[in-house]
Amino acid sequence: MPRDPSHYSASDCLFNGMCFSSQSSFLGRFRHFVDIIDPRTLFISETRLKECVALLDHFKHGTLPPGTTDQQLWEAQKVKQAIIHPDTGQKIFMPFRMSGTDTFYYCVLLSVLQWLNQSHNACVNYANRNATKPTPTSRFIQGYLGAVTSAVSIAVGLNVLIEKSRTFNPATRLIIQRFVPFPAVASANICNVALMRHNELSEGIDVLDSNGNVVGSSRIAAKHALMETAFTRVVLPLPIFVLPPIIMAFLEKRPLLQAHRWLMLPVHSLVCLAVFGLSLPLAISLFPQMSEIQASHLEPEIAMATDCKVLTYNKGL
Repeated sequence: MPRDPSHYSASDCLFNGMCFSSQSSFLGRFRHFVDIIDPRTLFISETRLKECVALLDHFKHGTLPPGTTDQQLWEAQKVKQAIIHPDTGQKIFMPFRMSGTDTFYYCVLLSVLQWLNQSHNACVNYANRNATKPTPTSRFIQGYLGAVTSAVSIAVGLNVLIEKSRTFNPATRLIIQRFVPFPAVASANICNVALMRHNELSEGIDVLDSNGNVVGSSRIAAKHALMETAFTRVVLPLPIFVLPPIIMAFLEKRPLLQAHRWLMLPVHSLVCLAVFGLSLPLAISLFPQMSEIQASHLEPEIAMATDCKVLTYNKGL
């Protein structure tokens, strides 16, 4: 039976390219690969990598600097094995390193989920837009691609940034991870609305007098409509992402859930469902669909075309 790997010294093993954990057992290989896939090695700088390689070269040639510890040698070996291909001696492209597998799989999975979510949002925004002016198919496609790409990039980027941040203590990190989806989704939703309905900003939307007659086409009214709609998209995810963590933090301390931990998931699902049922009508009720605006606030030609002081326009939902 091999000795416990923890009993090996660097001088016993590193010269022959061995690892801290014995590879002759499943547990040893497991410990080794847990070390190798450490995502922190993705952020090793070029300078640090060169230092590790140089330290291992010094070891092999018996020219180690005085005071070098086994721990430093093991760390250098870990960094090298995680980044350098053992056959070619070349750096492995970051997304294809074993240490990057979980991280980039997470990014891909999150991207797919966000793509589906933002694709749905884009279609909702388009279907419920102000449609007083026709939107060419080419502009719809451009808007869709821009909306989904920017929204997914924002949502994924913020989540990955927080996921990989090393500057927070565990308690702060947990709180941020619970609440960061809100600004991520809110920002993505704003981009989605703006890009899916950008045609309204360039073409304007119809404004109506008190009799329902079209007075003119206003870009200013279109800007107000998009700002109001975008604001509802900021408010919409707020209860969904803020309330469930607060409610669950309270419920998790109750005796029932303390005694029956298996209830956590169904209770959390019910809480999310209830909050979502509340947040949608709450958000879209912030502004009337047929919003009002002072005629004097619109383009001069529109203000002069009617005696009505207040005009209306379809904000969209």
